[in-house]
Amino acid sequence: MADATIPTVPPVNPLNPHGLRIVLVLQGGGALGAYQAGVYQALHEHGLAPDWVVGTSIGAINGALLAGNRHADRLQRLKAFWDRVAHHDVFDPNRLSDDQRRQNIRVSTMATLFGGVPGFFRPRPFNAFAAGLPVPPEQASFYDTADLAATLDELVDFDYLNSPEGMRLTVNALRVRCGSLVSFDSRDGNVCADHVRASGALPPGLAPVRIDGDLYWDGGLYSNTPLETVLDDGSQADTLCFMVDLWSAEGPEPGTLEEVATRQKDVTFASRSRRHLVDYESTRRMQLKLRELYAALPDHEKSAQGARELDALGCGSTLHVVRLPYSGHDWHMPMKDINFSKGSITWRWDQGHADALRAIGVAGWLRHVADDTPLVVHDLPPRAGEPSNPLAACDLPPSAAVG
Repeated sequence: MADATIPTVPPVNPLNPHGLRIVLVLQGGGALGAYQAGVYQALHEHGLAPDWVVGTSIGAINGALLAGNRHADRLQRLKAFWDRVAHHDVFDPNRLSDDQRRQNIRVSTMATLFGGVPGFFRPRPFNAFAAGLPVPPEQASFYDTADLAATLDELVDFDYLNSPEGMRLTVNALRVRCGSLVSFDSRDGNVCADHVRASGALPPGLAPVRIDGDLYWDGGLYSNTPLETVLDDGSQADTLCFMVDLWSAEGPEPGTLEEVATRQKDVTFASRSRRHLVDYESTRRMQLKLRELYAALPDHEKSAQGARELDALGCGSTLHVVRLPYSGHDWHMPMKDINFSKGSITWRWDQGHADALRAIGVAGWLRHVADDTPLVVHDLPPRAGEPSNPLAACDLPPSAAVG
């Protein structure tokens, strides 16, 4: 008789000993999205690969590259995409002065404006739309993203992405006709390259994508940080959420035309997560109070229906949110999101990796919290010699903000 095979038990990850559900929330931000790739690399290296990725625009593209590939292939496919879209630098940025690097970035940005990005988008030749003439809605843009569809089909296994064995992916887009936000979810088994392209179709540069008869634009026009998708999920699982912010809500008062344009774009696309988190905690505490009041009722006042309604409300879980903000200033250039210079892409990737390692090094989510704590927000610790940011926990309830 053959020996029975003893099943191997996977080792417990000391960074997630309680098996928290891991979620990665990715903003839109064009070329700034290389920072997100660096963040994922650090999570991947420490066994913290997400169970669920929620993305908008470039976050949807990065999310598809992750969810649409098996664990062993994800970093390679992610790197293949960013290598493909990066513009070669004529001079080594490490050998240039700061002023020379800035001029190099201007040249790279102009190359994007006039020539597009290989594997992503290209200018429309003889563009009637640019001349102010009417065109079919699917062509109402300066650039064509057919190249992105081909890139995604090459680098993403959509059959695997839509199967139950991979990580869950949700991408958000704006329905043009009514201005509502729509989430496309791999759990429904039908996410394809068009859904990802739709999530990043920012007008007037990129055209809307038609899906099942409706036109869709970039979900960032409605909300650039798709954290609400996680907060509205209704799951009662304790969750560790890494939220990557590419735009800064705080910044200096602008004094030049370029600084004004940069500040306007930052504020437009910056995360509204603080408001959503405050509302989330308030709602959860109200739900907890309802449970306490229901428990205090005499038995004859309770009912099976009331118990079911309380269970449906949830509130028995804790959400840890780790905020990872991109801190690059990019010389306050308003077109930093179309700066696909190879040197800039590499720097952003490395910064995302380093920042995520700082968060992992602290691992604040391992600290004990009371069972009735609905929300804990973890901000990055300051770098050595760097003062802490007094605005980091702005507008958050004191119980929710953790250094």
